Parts: sequence; C-alpha cells; structure tokens
Amino acid sequence: MDWTAGLQGLVGGVLIGLSAVWLMATLGRIAGISGIVGNLITQRPKGDSAWRGAFIIGLVSGPLLIMALGGGLGNVVGHPGEVIGSPAGGVGLMLVAGLLVGVGTGLGSGCTSGHGVCGLARLAPRSMAATGMFLLTALMTVYISRHLLGLGGGV
Repeated sequence: MDWTAGLQGLVGGVLIGLSAVWLMATLGRIAGISGIVGNLITQRPKGDSAWRGAFIIGLVSGPLLIMALGGGLGNVVGHPGEVIGSPAGGVGLMLVAGLLVGVGTGLGSGCTSGHGVCGLARLAPRSMAATGMFLLTALMTVYISRHLLGLGGGV
C-alpha cells in the first residue's frame, strides 16, 4: 500500500475539519456544500453571497492548484495516469444521479459535509440519523450493483 495516499487523506481531512471550524467560528455557519450552493443559487441572500462564492471558488480552485503544481489528484480510479476516469454509466446516468443527489439533499436538509462532518461533530441527532442513512444507502448500492447486477468488477 502506498502510504502517501493515507497521508494525503489525513491532510485533506484535517483541512476539511479546519475549514468547518473556521466557518462556524467566524460566521456561525455550517459548512454544508448543498446549503451553501443551494442558497447562493435560489435565495441569493443579501450580504451573504460573498463568503458563499469564496467558499465555492476555494472548493474548485484548491484541487486545480494542486494539479497545476504537479501534485495531481492521486490515483482515484486505480489506473496509473488517470485522475477520475470516464463515467461508469455514461453522462446521462451521471446527470440523473446528480439530480437525485440534489433532490436527496433537499429532502434530507443537507449533505454529507453538513450532516457527516459538521452535524456529527455537534452531536446533532438529525445528522446522526442522516449520516447513518447515507452509509446504509451506499452499502446497499454497492451490494446491488456489484453482487446482484455484476457491475463495476475490478477493485
């Protein structure tokens, strides 16, 4: 096993935690990506757009900066030289999946970053339930797609 991948994950986790703490300490806001993006697009709160825009720019520009400095994004798909790889089910399926994720975050009042990172740290019961459902759904999805449908062999 490549120990640098574990180190990268550790550093990334620490940075996510620090950004969540910083946002809560300075603005009293939860670092939930779906809420940050959703409220920026749909509600356009006055005086609230600048930090949301900066957060999103940082979210996108961080990985781009690492790539520009020659760091790459790691061996995400298990094939040397590839960063993310082609969509497993095609672009149409990805669009439907993205739409379903958006609907799910709306119904669940947040996403994995809001519930899983910030909500669990605050010991919020709703976030504990939501994160448990995220994990259960992910386990069921992998089981069904790999073992019942025979998709995504390999890893």
